[in-house]
Amino acid sequence: MAEIDTATQTELEAAVFRRLVEHLRTRTDVQNIDLMNLAGFCRNCLSNWLKDAAEAKGLSLSKDESREAVYGMPYETWKERHQTEATPTQQAAFGHGPGGH
Repeated sequence: MAEIDTATQTELEAAVFRRLVEHLRTRTDVQNIDLMNLAGFCRNCLSNWLKDAAEAKGLSLSKDESREAVYGMPYETWKERHQTEATPTQQAAFGHGPGGH
């Protein structure tokens, strides 16, 4: 890979994050429990990581604000519109995936 300066690397990483968030916003059929079971993270994890990064920079970002930044709407609205009840199979797999949720 070509040598990339720190500022460009940060820009690329930010673009990837934005693309991932946008992808997850359009894939409302993919439930958080599926993400947790298969990948070890979910939309809530992304919002927590965003909140942690803001705090590390001395910025105040509430849990609700960070979730809205990831979900594209208030979390409660997203849950009402898109979240389904976890199946017994999903529940059985929960906590046994790569992220140890």
